[in-house]
Amino acid sequence: MGTGCSVDKPSQSRTSEEATYRNNPQSLEKEKGSNLDELKSKAVEKEAEKAKEETGDGAKLYEVSSKKAIQVKLPHNCEAILREADSPLDWSSLDKLYDQLLTGVSLKQKRKKYWIEKKSNSNCFMLLARYLSITWSENNLYWKWSSLKETSTDTAVDVAELLNVCWLEVHANFNMAYLSPGVVYEVLFVIMMRDTSSGWDVPVNVRLTFPNGIKQEHQENFKTQPRGLWMEIPVGEVVSTPDNNAGQMEIYMYEYKDGKWKTGLVIKGVIIRPINRS
Repeated sequence: MGTGCSVDKPSQSRTSEEATYRNNPQSLEKEKGSNLDELKSKAVEKEAEKAKEETGDGAKLYEVSSKKAIQVKLPHNCEAILREADSPLDWSSLDKLYDQLLTGVSLKQKRKKYWIEKKSNSNCFMLLARYLSITWSENNLYWKWSSLKETSTDTAVDVAELLNVCWLEVHANFNMAYLSPGVVYEVLFVIMMRDTSSGWDVPVNVRLTFPNGIKQEHQENFKTQPRGLWMEIPVGEVVSTPDNNAGQMEIYMYEYKDGKWKTGLVIKGVIIRPINRS
């Protein structure tokens, strides 16, 4: 493989997506999807029975069910997204399902997290470090993996800490079809700089590349960032429209031209969430 400061671009580490598909064959995905359809059907039937019991009048059943549907509206492409869920969801009622989506659902063997923003009923995502393709991340001379406990959910996630490389390259793909239509999203890397970090004299490049080839790119100065705190580094903004919602959005963080060895960067993941402009 060479070293973490190869003159030529090193080969990419195996992506989390490839590893996940190896453990989740297509037949299993189809079976999981059919189970979700069955659970959803049962939930709808249960809500109808409950409405009928509450009203005692079959003529009012449609009215009650309609109000329920308006009150609890599942977000865009929710069912397709939940086929990647790590654990079974409670489909016994739409209210219970909605509450789970507000709290957040682990996807792809804890490599992604999905939740909805209540205000806009929009999809939100966290692409965790294990989901990202990080060059040299499987070599413990250059990167160290450790577990971090999330205080909000009391669950543990893996984070990647840079020990020593001069070729920094982080990449992820994201399906544009999962974004809520017409919503303006921001894409951000979640990182921490250790007190002992060094080698960040040259700014780091961050970039979004859309299915139509359009790019958003700028540089971020990690040298001036606070130490010991989780920070959100903006990459760009995106709106899902009929013209660009088919295909993969590519997310990048990289710096390998100056040749300096870098250390002390901790990567938690990438957040994709609606922009709150109020």
